[in-house]
Formats: sequence, C-alpha cells, structure tokens
Amino acid sequence: MMRDERNLVPLPYRNVSMQRYDGPMTRGAIEAHLLGKEAYRRTEFIVLRAGDGDDPAIPTAVVAVRKRDSEPLFSEVLDVEVLALPATTTFAFSPDTDVANRSALAAVARAHGVGADGTLVVWGRYDHVNFIHHPDPIVLRVIEVSPPDPPKLYDMVKHVLTYADLPPVHVEFERIDLRALCATVKPAAYLVPCRSGGLDDLGAPVYFLDQRPAKREDWTLVGCERSLQFHRHYYGDEPPRVEMCPRQLAAGRSDRCLVKCCLLEFHTERDGNVGVVPWGSDLTMVERALTDLVKAYAHV
Repeated sequence: MMRDERNLVPLPYRNVSMQRYDGPMTRGAIEAHLLGKEAYRRTEFIVLRAGDGDDPAIPTAVVAVRKRDSEPLFSEVLDVEVLALPATTTFAFSPDTDVANRSALAAVARAHGVGADGTLVVWGRYDHVNFIHHPDPIVLRVIEVSPPDPPKLYDMVKHVLTYADLPPVHVEFERIDLRALCATVKPAAYLVPCRSGGLDDLGAPVYFLDQRPAKREDWTLVGCERSLQFHRHYYGDEPPRVEMCPRQLAAGRSDRCLVKCCLLEFHTERDGNVGVVPWGSDLTMVERALTDLVKAYAHV
C-alpha cells in the first residue's frame, strides 16, 4: 500500500475504526495482530489505543489495512501498513472539532505542535474519530483593509473552510490599516469611500464619497480605482489619492493570498498566487477563488 502522503485525511471518516490493543506497540507485533483477522467492509484505517478513554497519554498507533473483498460485510485482512507508531502519534480529545474537515484537523495539529513528520488522531464532535497524517497545510494570507473590524473577507474564508472540499488550509490575516494609510498624508480634508469604514476622526475633516458631498472640497481621496471613477463622474476631476486597493497593494506577491477588488463584480480572478474576489462577494465566490488557488495542490 505504501501510504506516505502529506495531509492524508480519510473521508468519510467512517472508514476509520478505533480499537483497543494490548499488545506491543511495534510494527511487527501490530502486523501480526491484524493479519488474517476480519474487518468491516468500510474499514480502511485502524487507530489502535493501548487503553480506553480520551487520555492523550495512552499510546496510539495508526494503520492502513487492505481486505480480501470489499463486498461482504466482513472480510479477511490481507495486508497491513503501519502509518504511525506512538513515538510520532499525538492523540487529542477535541469535542468541538469537525473531524470531517481537513482544515479543522490541521488547526488542531498546529495547536498541538504536530508537524509534517507526525500524525494526529482527533476524538472530535459527536464522539467521532479521524486523523491527519503528515499535516502540511497550505498557508493562505487574507489581505484586507481595516476598519471595519472584524474584516468580512477573513470571516468568510474561515466559514467556507468549514464545509468546502479543499486540502487543509491555514489562514493568516494581513491587515491593511486604513488609518495608517491616511496618516501618510496631511491634507486639508479626507474623502473616504463610505462611513462604514469607521474613519470619522482623522485629524482633519472627513467626507464620504458614497454620500456624494454637494461641494467639491480640497480633499485627498483615500480610495481605489473605482472610487476615483466615481469622483470623476461626480466632480469632473481627479483629486490627490492614496491607494487602498488590496489587489494593488498585494501585486507581485509570491505567497498565496486572497484579496478583494471593487473592479470585479460577478466573477473571480487569479494573478499567479493572488486570488481576487469582488468587494461584495458571497460565499460561493469565495469558495470558487479558494478552489482555484489550491487546485494544483496534491493529495486532496
């Protein structure tokens, strides 16, 4: 069988059986214990525990099995591959973790210090058990302007990862601080896209583009290309501007990133490792962009 894959997570997790095993936790002893025994037709992996209960100190091993036939209810085990012995296996009781979710398992592995050379077994939600073998999640940076807080796109990505069929993803938030951007200039007044940004007090008068101020003031626009287009339409000119578009500010990044852009309305795009969704994205668009970003990643 030779399973030595990174991010191996059995799905559905009903293919994983957890059993008590009182013999020596060695490769040879485990193989001898299981070979020739019968196993349920859906069982492909077995978590062996040298005791009962959820104590993480109980020695734990993980094996893959191949049966003679998958059609009968039970069938003889013909081959056993020991994936992990106690020295490289960590057990975690985590009742809030959905063990059908690869990213959730990778998050628990990260919290327990289990890296790409280890295996984590999780006793999770609904008392179901699963494992992640050699966790090596994709690192995805969500780059978003703030305020408002919390950032919407970051929350949407985390929500999508609770149900999307994707490899394990570890999400990091990279903040574009709008107040810091505003502080790079000292204008007579600021023009910002909308009041929802929480930029009322910047040390100079603040105007809001979405309210279409009646009088053109001596302001600096803190906004993106779409805001500049609005300004041209409203006032017929282009003011001094501080760029705040996450797509522009993340241009040329080599790490995997997800950003928003107002110039997109109904579709997503990808520039190398940078995925782009519309500013008003829904969860479907976010899932599409995430899938596109990680589709070349192996062992899904």
